[in-house]
Amino acid sequence: MKILVVGSGGREHAIVHALTASAGVDEILVAPGNAGTGVDARNVPVAASDVPALCALVETERVDLTIVGPEQPLVDGIVDHFRDRGHRIIGPTAAAARLEGSKAFSKEFMLRNGIPTAAFRTFDALQIRDAEAFIEECGAPVVIKASGLAAGKGAVICETLDNARQTIRRMLIEREFGEAGDSVVIEEFMEGQEASVFALCDGTDFVLLATAQDHKRVGDGDTGPNTGGMGAYAPAVILDDAVLGVVVDQIIRPTILGMAEEGHSYTGFLYVGLMLTIDGPRVVEYN
Repeated sequence: MKILVVGSGGREHAIVHALTASAGVDEILVAPGNAGTGVDARNVPVAASDVPALCALVETERVDLTIVGPEQPLVDGIVDHFRDRGHRIIGPTAAAARLEGSKAFSKEFMLRNGIPTAAFRTFDALQIRDAEAFIEECGAPVVIKASGLAAGKGAVICETLDNARQTIRRMLIEREFGEAGDSVVIEEFMEGQEASVFALCDGTDFVLLATAQDHKRVGDGDTGPNTGGMGAYAPAVILDDAVLGVVVDQIIRPTILGMAEEGHSYTGFLYVGLMLTIDGPRVVEYN
């Protein structure tokens, strides 16, 4: 089997490394790849954002399966484009990828489907005063998230109300994250330990993969702003069988079924970021 991996980061290097252990894999291409992927695979100078060129590459190289690493091509519809042309690809459609691509959509989806998450409201640039009134109501600390994709940097934990007001204005008025900040989600701060669960989904069913704990903050000692991810370890020992059973029943299964019922069946890898609170596991975000 010939496989194409789309992306150029450490994630794609890890995917390639895992694929090399499979007897069913004959050749691996990576577009565009990096120095690490070039050791075990053949890098091809095609940007992860260039969907037509990637599709042409699949046809020229007769690729059997494509695995997409970055979130942006998924949100941009690479899976839809490939499927329309009869190519096998792992990942959600553009509509399903909104679980990550739009924090506003994902929070409303959880609300509709009874999936536990933090209380929230969504605001745009015309609702600055309403947003400021809401943070007064919430009190500090409070979490403010750019609704769109922001490379893992769009979620800010504001320890004071002044910091929250400044963050709202940076996102909505100063356009710190561009279009990703057209709207923001303001939500209550959840206390507890974070953990992550991964599942491979076919649209109606799923298989659980590893659990993990990742550390997002840029500074030593878990300090500073969130970023794309500084490190992680697996498995997450705090996710024992009992807790994992609750996560499956209250979060993962309702997510898969809810997306299918709303006409956006989710296929591919699903990451569920969790906060383990005293009231049980709650969703922080989907990736």
